[in-house]
Amino acid sequence: EAELGLSETAMHFIAGVLKHVKAITAVANPLVNSYKRLVPGYEAPVYIAWSASNRSSLIRVPAARGMGTRIELRSPDPSCNPYLEMALCLAAGLDGIKQNLAAPAGTNKNIFAMSSKELEAEGIDSLPGSLEEAMVEFQKDPFRLTRQEYIKPRQQDWRNLQNCINVQSKNFLIKISRSSKKTNEK
Repeated sequence: EAELGLSETAMHFIAGVLKHVKAITAVANPLVNSYKRLVPGYEAPVYIAWSASNRSSLIRVPAARGMGTRIELRSPDPSCNPYLEMALCLAAGLDGIKQNLAAPAGTNKNIFAMSSKELEAEGIDSLPGSLEEAMVEFQKDPFRLTRQEYIKPRQQDWRNLQNCINVQSKNFLIKISRSSKKTNEK
């Protein structure tokens, strides 16, 4: 038995999910707006850590042990495809088991209250902060499923948002320019 009564296999599973979670984020948070809730200090955890009792950790192992023991990945957005997200989590966990990955120690501190120096000292990284960052992580992770079929529509979503922002910014600047011309003419 390992930490907190979890088996060695469970710890390998957690390590696999932690290893691939940045890539999984692209599937678990598939929309541009998904990242508006993934900010430090809010309900959805953004720091890559696990704990049995800490609600600020990304992966939480609820108190129940035995046959009902489970892990909770707390970052997925309600807009994600739960079947694809679950398949990726299972595959990542099984990869951790296959490679005998070691999970870091669980974190019992309030991660949201930690300074950037404390996070760095504890080896706690964060999830991608945007859909674009998540897609980059998804593409560079050697462990991937449905890569191109999933990436192309998300990249188009990101380009559409950027174009929309550019058009809105341009229109705003034109409006300001016109109003300042009218003011100067008076």
